[in-house]
Amino acid sequence: MNYDETEEFTHDFKKLLKKFSSLADDLEVNKQYRIELFHYKGIDSRSIFEIQGVGNTTELKFFKVKKFQCKDLKGRGAKSGIRLIYAYFPVEQKIVFIEIYFKANQNTENRQRIIDFINTKK
Repeated sequence: MNYDETEEFTHDFKKLLKKFSSLADDLEVNKQYRIELFHYKGIDSRSIFEIQGVGNTTELKFFKVKKFQCKDLKGRGAKSGIRLIYAYFPVEQKIVFIEIYFKANQNTENRQRIIDFINTKK
């Protein structure tokens, strides 16, 4: 699986990394045990949800990881409140991270950011 990220994601990630120092390691674990198992093996841990209504096609789909485990949020397990939004290109087996946020600071994904991402790919 190839991974990439938008500039906005990089900014979000750095901001959260100041608050949650384990975030870089946590992202790697979630890539391996959630995202890759979901897309490669078809194993659904009920933590990844397709985002509807944003132009999903067979060439590009958008997903949200809700059960993102974060070591710095001890005692919360998969209910850490960290959300990860990404675009998945099935043919290319490529993931582009679009947004990461802490649910206490933001209720839902920034749909405009997803739309902007779609527009840059046309």
